[in-house]
Amino acid sequence: MNITKEWYRSEFLQHELLEPHRAIEHEFTFYDAIAAGNLDYVKENCQNNTFTAPDGMGKLSENKLQNIRYHFVVTTAMIARYCVHNGMEQEKAYGLSDFYILKMDKCNSIPEISELHDTMCIDYCTQMQIIMKSQIISKPIVLCLDYIYSHTHYRITLKELAGYLNLSESYLSKLFQKEMGISISNYILNLKIDKAKNLLQYSEYSILDISNYLAFSSQSHFIQVFQKKTGLTPHKYRTHHFRTTWTQVSIKP
Repeated sequence: MNITKEWYRSEFLQHELLEPHRAIEHEFTFYDAIAAGNLDYVKENCQNNTFTAPDGMGKLSENKLQNIRYHFVVTTAMIARYCVHNGMEQEKAYGLSDFYILKMDKCNSIPEISELHDTMCIDYCTQMQIIMKSQIISKPIVLCLDYIYSHTHYRITLKELAGYLNLSESYLSKLFQKEMGISISNYILNLKIDKAKNLLQYSEYSILDISNYLAFSSQSHFIQVFQKKTGLTPHKYRTHHFRTTWTQVSIKP
């Protein structure tokens, strides 16, 4: 197959049909708004249904539904990278990207994908808004947060983090407290409890399994910490918040 010849023919037809793509500045402005936590701008863009507007949308497939699927993947990948550049933990940004792309893969209509697109954009933007407010400015703390997020299911120590960043334990501890307004140990504990809440709400795994997965020393310790942080035992939290419509996924340490 002569790809070069085929491309020139395709380029000629595009010019003849007068179907220019949207100005790239508009895309960059949207991605920048999400990465900056500009929720009002992002919500307005979503309300205008810009994502599915046909004018200027590139044709990635002859099938309209498949075309939207491809655009969703591109958009999600771009947003994840913009957010990483602005301070979101890399594993978290990519994990969200994978999550939403897999959710999109189960959608069967353009309106479903459009709605999920808006949810995804607002989710990223909301989380970036929190990051912007925390005013993380130093690279060591960004790397520290990324490491913690990637190793939440292990027992993480200050010594381990300091070694990873090639800093002294006392310096890292003071820097983290100064920039995050919370100690490293409490930050890690809060992150583990947030993950535990998600697992209790959206999975059917036992409290013991969740406790082990998040590397608590024992189930009783997990229950004690969880109740202290949330005001509820894990069992009561699950009773109040459990959703049966979510698909169970495997926990892999």
